[in-house]
Amino acid sequence: MQRPVSAGTRNVLSSDVEIKGSVKFTNDLLVDGKIEGDIASDGNLTVGENARIRAEIKTATLVVYGKIHGNITVTDRVELKVGAEVVGDIKAKTLSIEAGAVFVGKSTVGTPASTGVAPAKPAEIKPEAPKQDAPAGVVS
Repeated sequence: MQRPVSAGTRNVLSSDVEIKGSVKFTNDLLVDGKIEGDIASDGNLTVGENARIRAEIKTATLVVYGKIHGNITVTDRVELKVGAEVVGDIKAKTLSIEAGAVFVGKSTVGTPASTGVAPAKPAEIKPEAPKQDAPAGVVS
């Protein structure tokens, strides 16, 4: 069951807003301004095309149309749209990069399945035993 969306659940920082420091929010945030610092939430962050962000970002989902410089850790999905520019590492369950987006960094995508199986060990090399029919060596 989806919870009803009421007015005021989406927060907006317009293009004339500049923030230096930590930003925390609960539901959804649309940023079209400048942020320098940290962004943390269990909610959804949308970075507008005018946004310029220098921050460590930790959210549930992230959709990027603007520019981000900093590492991103997301519990669900990251979407880089046309015109987006991300310089930094991304950790997410899923990552979507559209043609025309720029991503410079490392990505860690998905969650490893815990199968309970130990990783394979390298094969042991055993010395070969001499053949039974081999001629005997010459003894002087």
